[in-house]
Amino acid sequence: MKVDPYLHAVLLLHGAGKEVSKDHIVAVIKASGAEVDEAKAKVLAEAVKGVNFEDLLKQSTMVAAAPVAAAPAAEAKKEEKKEDEGKKEEQAAEGLANLFG
Repeated sequence: MKVDPYLHAVLLLHGAGKEVSKDHIVAVIKASGAEVDEAKAKVLAEAVKGVNFEDLLKQSTMVAAAPVAAAPAAEAKKEEKKEDEGKKEEQAAEGLANLFG
């Protein structure tokens, strides 16, 4: 999966408290050593004007955390399944003991 350096430039600028402008995006891309598409930088700078990055980042963090929160439930189900299998084995052994008891 290829990561878009322009989006990273926007996040870097936002995180540094800098204005997200075409010139700043171009400067970040150039500093990374990548080739710059100034038209793409301009379109992106215009597209993110007025975007509340804090809310956007909080939402993406919650989405990323959801699978992590589900992990303990999945682990509990595995433990439950193991217990059920153990009970079935015990019941089978008791049944055999009764046959030969």
